[in-house]
Amino acid sequence: MDRIPPQAKGSTPPTATASAQGAVGDSRRQGFVAGVKVGTGLAAAAFVLAVTFGAFARSEGWGVLAPIVCSLVVFSGSAQFALATALAGGGGVPTAVAAAALINGRFIPMGVAVAKDLRGGRIRRALEGQAVVDGSWVAAHLGGGRFDRWKLFGATAVQWPAWVAGTALGVLVAPPESLVESLGLDLVFPAFFLLLLLDELRGSRAARAAAALGACLAAALVLWVPAGLALLGASAAALLGLRKGLVPRDTHDAREAKEASGS
Repeated sequence: MDRIPPQAKGSTPPTATASAQGAVGDSRRQGFVAGVKVGTGLAAAAFVLAVTFGAFARSEGWGVLAPIVCSLVVFSGSAQFALATALAGGGGVPTAVAAAALINGRFIPMGVAVAKDLRGGRIRRALEGQAVVDGSWVAAHLGGGRFDRWKLFGATAVQWPAWVAGTALGVLVAPPESLVESLGLDLVFPAFFLLLLLDELRGSRAARAAAALGACLAAALVLWVPAGLALLGASAAALLGLRKGLVPRDTHDAREAKEASGS
């Protein structure tokens, strides 16, 4: 009978490796499912808003295909409405594109913040970064500048098709442009982000300082520029979060303890 050689000293048993891999897989699935749950609510609101965008774009002579392609590629309600409004107001294509690009400029700091939690080379990280949209980015934030990439993926995975499908429905059916306002659905997105803000304000002095500064900036800018640009300028208050020491100590300690435990 052949003698089974003992395991080399310091080697990891196969069962331990399999268990670790299984735990990682479970964590990923849980994160993705949690993202889908959050994204479902956002997707419902996005669908209705996209219907309005499709109807508005169709009424402005975009045809059938252009609004759908725009939603496929841009996937940003604020930028797409800015683009359509600029064109409807008589602005040229360069002006409309510049307005949309300016609004989407918020994704630059958002992408920088989440970049360290993405995986792979440049191409893969760039592809994973396409999941960075407002609601998904907020939902995936773990605190202390860390993000759950699988929760990010899950939240976006349901929003993108809902946005495209809503645009297609709006283009084909062309309901009244005032649908969202008449049903009060235009308050869904602001209310959602207000709830997120209120939750953040309860646990962070830095968040309260950034919120106060942002409100002051918005109130001042709205006197001189359109509301969309005032809101974009007010987002500069978020730069406070880049200053060292603004992350609450308890959040930092909790994150370190979690990483040390391997959870």
